[in-house]
Amino acid sequence: MENIKIVENGVEARQEIAQFRMQGYTKDEIYLLAHDQNRSEHLTDVLNINKVGLGEQGVFEAVANVFRSRGDELRSKLESLGLSTAATERCEEKMDQGKVIIVASKSA
Repeated sequence: MENIKIVENGVEARQEIAQFRMQGYTKDEIYLLAHDQNRSEHLTDVLNINKVGLGEQGVFEAVANVFRSRGDELRSKLESLGLSTAATERCEEKMDQGKVIIVASKSA
């Protein structure tokens, strides 16, 4: 079961991550995605949370993402975290608007 939060910036992201941590999620179970790859990487590093990587996606998907558009890559990452197609689409729309997505997932 995943929990999804949509935030505007790093300050809100930090607050939501703290809430997930209080709910019992570890830093390795919390993921952050943004449409801008640099923003996503920066916030992930600063907030000390997990990146969607080989463990979540598998080798094939991780390699395939090298050749995908950023939108396709983000959809693949969200789906690898167990999000439904509808939730993935909603998150992608929000990221297109500049929002940041925080996902807490024990199933990844």
